[in-house]
Amino acid sequence: MDRVRELDDRYRFMNAYAEGESHGEGLLRGYAVSVKDNVCVNGVESKAGSRILEGYVPPFDATVVAKSREEGAFIIGKTTQDEFGFGTFNVNTPYKIPLNPHDPERSTGGSSGGAACLTAVADFPHVAISESTGGSISCPASWCGVVGITPTYGRVSRWGLIDYANSLDKIGVMAKTVSEAAMFLGVISGQDEYDSTVLKAPVPDYTRMDSVEGMRIGVPQEYLGEGVDPKVEEQVWTAIKKLESKGASISEVSLPHTKYSLSSYYIIAMAEASTNLAKFSGLRYGLQKPIEGDFNQYFSKVRTEGMGDEAKRRVMLGTFTRMAGYRDAYYLKALKVRTRVIEDFKKAFKTVDVLAAPTMPVVAPRFDEIAMLEPIQHYMMDILTVAPNLAGVPMVTVPCGESDGMPVGLHLMADHLNEVKALEAAQGVEQA
Repeated sequence: MDRVRELDDRYRFMNAYAEGESHGEGLLRGYAVSVKDNVCVNGVESKAGSRILEGYVPPFDATVVAKSREEGAFIIGKTTQDEFGFGTFNVNTPYKIPLNPHDPERSTGGSSGGAACLTAVADFPHVAISESTGGSISCPASWCGVVGITPTYGRVSRWGLIDYANSLDKIGVMAKTVSEAAMFLGVISGQDEYDSTVLKAPVPDYTRMDSVEGMRIGVPQEYLGEGVDPKVEEQVWTAIKKLESKGASISEVSLPHTKYSLSSYYIIAMAEASTNLAKFSGLRYGLQKPIEGDFNQYFSKVRTEGMGDEAKRRVMLGTFTRMAGYRDAYYLKALKVRTRVIEDFKKAFKTVDVLAAPTMPVVAPRFDEIAMLEPIQHYMMDILTVAPNLAGVPMVTVPCGESDGMPVGLHLMADHLNEVKALEAAQGVEQA
């Protein structure tokens, strides 16, 4: 906050916003942009929430950061996260844990907890660069009561991202309003010569949204009922009914492979993470120690000291699933399940424009409740967000009400590259 005040004085953010002044041309003039710690910023320590990368200062901007600067944004700093994105509650961190602005005894959600927290409390024009692998934008945005967009896989360049799982990682945005989030998504989307996985499809003007009249909205039967807090479900249905009152049609759909998506996601994500993190060995990036013993001894010593318990757990589980004799039984089978999940979504989008469901099954839990959970219970909290992330479809979470004084998010999912449809539905909820 001291840094915010310093920049506020220096650049007159509020005055520039109110008076329409520009500190450089572009859509983001007058805006402060925060950057999740796993996205590289030139000259700023970027460590993905891990001690093993302490001291790593990138000599370049990630593409999304460079695009933000080109549109007149000021990069205000980095936001905290679960280590390497490994978490749902932003408690898997060696640094300070962000607190939910609606109740400081509760989690912000993870792994982009700092991004959601700052977006909720910022009293100046602000948008956040965040990132999702299995729900790391949707979860904290929902629990902190802000708008979060996870785009189609490949819609936004990942060059300059410290990867968790390459086939799942997606850089997205958070903002206070749907229109701001849509505008910012347009800024960071599009082709990039440094990232061969970026889609070549032209980028539409996401801010040009129509009404929901005539929109076909599907409600997945697997996303409601058992495991979802009845109070959360009530708020979600109220929001869906409001969309219906504005001219949308509502129908029930089925995504039958949802029950297998959590297992598939964690096998794939951990296997990819175990290879991605191998390069953090104390030889080139971040934490280094006096070189003693052979490579394996040095490597193990640095990683033992530099990585937290959850990072170690995921590296070991991921390595196990890739080993000879287990690769076919776990990793390759998980990829086949992923294909089935994608087919479920494709089939649903033949009959509906948007899918609507709770973003999270509960409101943000208290830290004392989280402390009682086993690792598998942490993973199960992602049950509603991992399937669309596996499928790589775009999704928007928008605040739709409150339960016990805490925000509830409505998750709106669309077919690949149909971000505008999800945004239109989100704007309809926001206006209602």
